[in-house]
Amino acid sequence: MFTRLLSSSRAAIALAALLGAVALTPGAAVAADAMATPEAAMKDIEATFGSVPSFLKAFPQAGLPGAWAEMKAIEFSPDTALTAKEKSLISLAVAAQIPCQYCVYADTASARNAGATDEEIAEAVAMAALARHWSTIFNGLQVDFEEFKKEIDASMVAK
Repeated sequence: MFTRLLSSSRAAIALAALLGAVALTPGAAVAADAMATPEAAMKDIEATFGSVPSFLKAFPQAGLPGAWAEMKAIEFSPDTALTAKEKSLISLAVAAQIPCQYCVYADTASARNAGATDEEIAEAVAMAALARHWSTIFNGLQVDFEEFKKEIDASMVAK
C-alpha cells in the first residue's frame, strides 16, 4: 500500500536502521521492547511517513505495535520473497474480491508506483475474477474434490 515509501531514501534508511538495530545490536531485546508500546509505534510510524495516517490513529492502541511491526516486516520490507510490485498486485486482486474501495485505491497506486503497467493491473484483477468464477462453479456443482485433485496432479506433470 505504501510501496513508494520504500523507494524514498528516508523510509528505506529508517526501515533499514530499525531492522538493523533490532537484529544486530547487543541491546536488540531492548530495542524490540521499545517498539512494543503504542507510543513507540506511533513515533516510528511518524518517522517513516512524516505523519501518522488517520487509519493508524483509529486502530486500537493495544494492537498497534503488532500491526505496525507486521506491516513493516511484510508489506514495506524489500527483504521478502516477493517484490513490491508482486505484493501490490496480489493485494489489489484480493481487495477487488473483498471488495474494499480503500484498498483497491491504495493498492492500485502502490502497484503503479512499484512499476506495474495498466495491463499488469488489469491482469491481476482478471485473475482474481477467474479464481472467484471457478470457485463458484466447483463449489456450486459440488465437483468431487478427490477426483479434482487427481486431475490437477496429472495435468501438472512436466511434459
